[in-house]
Amino acid sequence: MALEYLGVAFVTAMQPFNLLVMFLATLVGLVMGMLPGLSATMAIALLTGLTYNFPTQTALIALLSIYVGAISGGCQSAILLNIPGTPASAATALDGYPMAKQGKGGLAIFLATGSSFLGTMISVIFVLTLTPLLTSLALKFASWEFFLLSVFGILICGTITAQASPIKGWISGVLGLIVSVIGLDTVDTFARFSFGNVNLMSGIQLIPVMIGLFGFPEIVRAFKRNQQENVIASSKFEAKKGIKLICKNIITIIRSAIIGVGVGIIPGVGEDTGGWLSYWATKSLSSEEERKTFGKGNPRGVITVETGNNSCIGGAIIPVLSLAVPGSAPAAVLLAAFLMHGYRPGPLLMSESPDFLYNICVYLALASFAMFLIALVLSKITVKILGVNKKFLMPIIYVLCVIGSYLINYNLFDVKVMFIFGLIGLVLTSLEFPAAPFLLGVILGSMLDSNLRRALKLSNGSFAPMFQRPICVFFLILIIALVLSQFGVFKKIGKRKAK
Repeated sequence: MALEYLGVAFVTAMQPFNLLVMFLATLVGLVMGMLPGLSATMAIALLTGLTYNFPTQTALIALLSIYVGAISGGCQSAILLNIPGTPASAATALDGYPMAKQGKGGLAIFLATGSSFLGTMISVIFVLTLTPLLTSLALKFASWEFFLLSVFGILICGTITAQASPIKGWISGVLGLIVSVIGLDTVDTFARFSFGNVNLMSGIQLIPVMIGLFGFPEIVRAFKRNQQENVIASSKFEAKKGIKLICKNIITIIRSAIIGVGVGIIPGVGEDTGGWLSYWATKSLSSEEERKTFGKGNPRGVITVETGNNSCIGGAIIPVLSLAVPGSAPAAVLLAAFLMHGYRPGPLLMSESPDFLYNICVYLALASFAMFLIALVLSKITVKILGVNKKFLMPIIYVLCVIGSYLINYNLFDVKVMFIFGLIGLVLTSLEFPAAPFLLGVILGSMLDSNLRRALKLSNGSFAPMFQRPICVFFLILIIALVLSQFGVFKKIGKRKAK
């Protein structure tokens, strides 16, 4: 049956129109990924609105293709300009840019692109194998488990994404939860915080919120940045040398891919963390002499980062499919897109839509192959694209933000929502409050609220059952340990024992 589903998905993807959409979406993703400030999250958010009226499978192909393209595209600006196109490619610049200054920019791009392709392909294997396992585990989840899972996802997302203090990340997540309860509640259909506005009765639409939070602030900040003038020309690819280096570092690639998948599964962590952890692991396991070359143009640095951040794509999709909990901000947008197109990720996905998992895997694999081909061709004109003045580019992006928000319900109210949350996004970033936990709070708010209230109704208002269920106890231990670690409790205990 699995082979049949895979075959049908492959045939669907090979249809001329779907194939065209795949290459175009991948191209757009690569361009948006390489342009500093245009993140993968923003790319998917914009495309989600535009694919609202697309055939379902075509929309899935487009969304997954732009996801793969955006994560992979950031490496080119990181290598050539020392400006990461996306946060996921930040670690790529450590060795990629020194390689470019040494006249090895083409080789660095080839290594980055090839590693990105392999990282995504390896992650597809994990999506196929781990998703059913997590889904079977998720079938044991009841209301209390889903409530604690939501809390844990928001806490860990806030912890990792907050630069200044994890408390700011947690506050951001709570603010997102507050926004999520606007409209009719799912249990008693009672209107909350609608203030008599008919548009608010159905709740705040997710896509305008996402576009506002991630798109609008970047547009504003683009006008404050100084335009980079010094562009390093790309050298020859040296494909043979690149292939030899990739084959030589196959163990590094596999290890980085496993790290990336593991990081991607953790709710709210993201592709940038996968890249940094892979880089740290490779550097730590290298010889003392080789460690000195990291940050000075070591090809292994480029290979391990790009493998790690791209394997996070598959890793982040695994909890989306099995638990309906996104592993990263782009995956959160992807989850919203799946819901918009009629799919319900979670424990019942395999029974309701048994072909969905196989469709996702095939589309991811083909999108990564398309990315590899297009990236090698696109790099010839990368320098020219990166030289576009953002002050001319951003007005176009703003128009796309407006269109993407309007096309959800063909309602100008959603455009207003996008603008309001754009201002909120500006305030959050200026105060160093991360936007990702806010978005995750909006997405998980409904699940957290409905499951908590349902659980309390079944227990007559008692929290006792939460402490009597093994999975709940496990999540409680994780949550308590996470909170205590952020306040340095474990470090203090360790110091006392040392004395």
